Amino acid sequence: MKIEYRQAVPADAEVLVNIYNAAFYDDHLRYGSCPGYGLTKEMMEESLKHHSKYVILCDNEPVGCVSSRILEKRSYEVSCLCVIPEYQGKGIGTHAIGFLKTDLRDWNKLTLVTPIDKKQNVKFYTEKCGFRIASTEKDGNAELARFLIER
Repeated sequence: MKIEYRQAVPADAEVLVNIYNAAFYDDHLRYGSCPGYGLTKEMMEESLKHHSKYVILCDNEPVGCVSSRILEKRSYEVSCLCVIPEYQGKGIGTHAIGFLKTDLRDWNKLTLVTPIDKKQNVKFYTEKCGFRIASTEKDGNAELARFLIER
């Protein structure tokens, strides 16, 4: 299994929408809404202007996306990490976080949010990626955990 990353460009918007919809469909059903689900091509093109996005390729097939945005000097938020269901549990997400840590050379702090009741996500970010829960917050029907890792 060969994992690679390609900087997303506007021409990738439709592919990214399809990846997000596949990856976030269950969250959409579970919570009644999900900020990564149901985006239009135009919305994704706009998002590409504000977030550094990479298409995750597995054996040359687009299977996920990892994106980030700068919060302040040396502090970044992982704004999205998603992998289509057929490829989850194969180490791709862990590899993607490692990729971001290398790509964002000057990072001192990385944060991200995910629903706290998604035990699989909490375990993934804390045990596999080294994050800790820094705080919790509410967004609609979902209680979110804010994860943090510092170096």
